[in-house]
Amino acid sequence: MTQDDSPHSPHIDRGLTQGQLVHLMYALFAIGVLSAGLLGAAAIAAVVLAYLKRSDMVGTVYAGHIDWIIRTFWWGLLWMLISAALMLIFVGYATGLVAFIWIIYRIMKGWLAHFSGETPLPGL
Repeated sequence: MTQDDSPHSPHIDRGLTQGQLVHLMYALFAIGVLSAGLLGAAAIAAVVLAYLKRSDMVGTVYAGHIDWIIRTFWWGLLWMLISAALMLIFVGYATGLVAFIWIIYRIMKGWLAHFSGETPLPGL
C-alpha cells in the first residue's frame, strides 16, 4: 500500500485534499446564500457534503470547519424561517436582513480562518 492509499492520507475522492473539500463547501454555501436562494441547492449540497465527510475529518484542523458549516446552515435556516413568520407583522424584514448578514459573516469568518490554516473560533 502506498502512502496515498492509506486511510490517513489527506486525499479524498479523486485527488481532492481535505482542504480543497472544505474550500468547495464554503464556495457552495456562499453561492447558495448570495444567489438569494435561487441556487439554494448549492447551500444544501455544501451541508450534505459536510455531513458525508465529517467522519473522515475527525481529529484534523478541518473538523472545526465542518462543524462550523453545519451549525451556520441550521441556525441560519432557523432564523430565516422565524423571520419569514415574522413578516406578517413586518418585523421579519429586519430580522431576515440581520440573519442574512450573520450567515454571510459566518461564511467569511470560517473561510478566512481556513485560508489562514486555523479553525474558526466558536461563538458568534
